[in-house]
Amino acid sequence: MMAVGDSLPSLRIESISAEKMRQLADVLRDPNPIHLDPAAVARLGLGNRVINQGPANLAYIVNMLRAAFPKSSLTQLDARFLANVFAGDAVEAGGRVTSVTQVPEGTRIACETWLNVDGRGPAVTANASLLLGDRT
Repeated sequence: MMAVGDSLPSLRIESISAEKMRQLADVLRDPNPIHLDPAAVARLGLGNRVINQGPANLAYIVNMLRAAFPKSSLTQLDARFLANVFAGDAVEAGGRVTSVTQVPEGTRIACETWLNVDGRGPAVTANASLLLGDRT
């Protein structure tokens, strides 16, 4: 069982894929050109690489939490988007436990989490609450 202050095992993605961004844009029906066209990103003065979708960045944090607590239910996730993640970036999702509380349904675990971009710092921070249904 995790305790307050414990670090969560990180999840690392070595290179964000522009092709996967394109696929996700199709799934999300998100025609925003910043996810598809480097020239559109450049016209906005945001660089020369396509920008990952916010839901994908948040999903890296959720996947990290699911790996750390595989038998849990994610009950709350409050996120702040701080910076863009670009094609080719390496990112790492991590976190730490901020509280562990026994409730009638089991154990509630609160965590502060983040998605850091190598060399640039946090792109997303989020507070998460999970429920481990370990009470009978």
